[in-house]
Amino acid sequence: MTRTPPRTPNLLVILSDQHQAQAMSCAGHPVVQTPNLDALAARGTRFTNAYTPSPICVPARAAFATGQYCHRIRCWDNAMPYSGQPRGWGHALQDKGIRVESIGKLHYRSTEDDAGFDVEHIPMHVHEGKGMVWGSIRREDERVYKHHVRMMGDTVGPGESNYTRYDAAVTERTCGWLQEAAGDDKPWCLYVGLVAPHHPLIAPPEFYDMYPHDALPSDKLRPKDGYEQHPWIAKTAAAMVGEDGWTGEDERRVAIAAYYGLTSWMDHNVGRIVAALKASGQFDDTTIVYSSDHGESLGVRGLWGKMNMYQESAAIPLIVAPAPAAGKTPPALCATAATLLDVSETILAHFGASLEGERPGMSLYEMAEAPENTERVVFSEYHAVGAVSASYMIRKGRWKLIDYVGFPPELFDLDADPEEMRNRAQDPDAAEVLRDLYAELAAICDREAVNAQAFADQDKMIAGYGGREIAMNIGAPSSTPPPTA
Repeated sequence: MTRTPPRTPNLLVILSDQHQAQAMSCAGHPVVQTPNLDALAARGTRFTNAYTPSPICVPARAAFATGQYCHRIRCWDNAMPYSGQPRGWGHALQDKGIRVESIGKLHYRSTEDDAGFDVEHIPMHVHEGKGMVWGSIRREDERVYKHHVRMMGDTVGPGESNYTRYDAAVTERTCGWLQEAAGDDKPWCLYVGLVAPHHPLIAPPEFYDMYPHDALPSDKLRPKDGYEQHPWIAKTAAAMVGEDGWTGEDERRVAIAAYYGLTSWMDHNVGRIVAALKASGQFDDTTIVYSSDHGESLGVRGLWGKMNMYQESAAIPLIVAPAPAAGKTPPALCATAATLLDVSETILAHFGASLEGERPGMSLYEMAEAPENTERVVFSEYHAVGAVSASYMIRKGRWKLIDYVGFPPELFDLDADPEEMRNRAQDPDAAEVLRDLYAELAAICDREAVNAQAFADQDKMIAGYGGREIAMNIGAPSSTPPPTA
């Protein structure tokens, strides 16, 4: 008797924007409420040590599209978006005849590019196909200081913004798409890009009200309380209005409550999407992957936004919930260091697709089923707005190295010091660890050469726009405006 092979499950990939890894109740956050993400984690695997390939939107998403490090594809900053080259996981799925579509934020260059989707529904790309060109001017004696632009937005608190309206439209379109796809007899891949909890920090009132100010977590590592920022960090933070932009402590806490409210709003939209999947009859045959492009500092160390390698900014949430019909019982947690590039590899592995070129990622399915690998190395890099030189991160086992070209490094033992409060880079007892992590960094890239290449590519782009005086006025000042949905 011939048995029919099991059908490959559908794959639903949901990527939010700027979601701090610990800002989920399933991750132990003291106040954040994320019941729908918790439900995904409860029936799947949560990867507890996952990182972005770059702590800023456009390079992280270009790396995710291709499964390649940013320096390999030379997408350095928010003015160098993915244009469809090199080919990415979407193209590989198309080669296999898999239906692959996107709904929502991509932050690639343009709808005119072949980015590997059969259809891009209400896509959000970089502003005018150019992005934040002014942010590419970053040498300290040349760079643009946006002292008139507050990083988190002019207004914070309860309300509605273009971003919340856009996310509502993305969610509505996704729910409709899932109903329409119910008749498909072949597996599909759908990518959904939600903007929340990215600033502006304006949250729908019912979600903002979930976080009274007297219940918010205590502040930590604030310069006003004596914390001293690393010199590279201080220079980066000076590029835009951050901690110094609040009118007082009350407004600052409003901003934090709004961020948590946006996180719960995003979770609500995930819940709506999962409910629509169930209503369409496809839930049992669909694997769901949830992650974010990077995190959010949210005032820790006096920092707002992303753009650094501390846990709040560089770590990302990552959950894989297999299709129930597959009958798998995955481990609840996986502590092996992971990256958004592993999501790219998982998409390929899910459909048995292949892509040319060497890539550092591995399938999250394989990772979850294997014993914890404390020797696995993950890497992140930053060459964008505010950075006077490159910053690199290496995570291996319990240790994390943050390297700054031209500045002293930072080294943290995350098992003993999860809040990254004690820099061990000058500790003789950690000297061997430091040497080992620098060797791992050297195996991935020539840190000085990559730093120089990033500046050279940015200089060439700026010259192509007509020079610094013109380039400094090209691009949205803070947040990319969404399309009219």
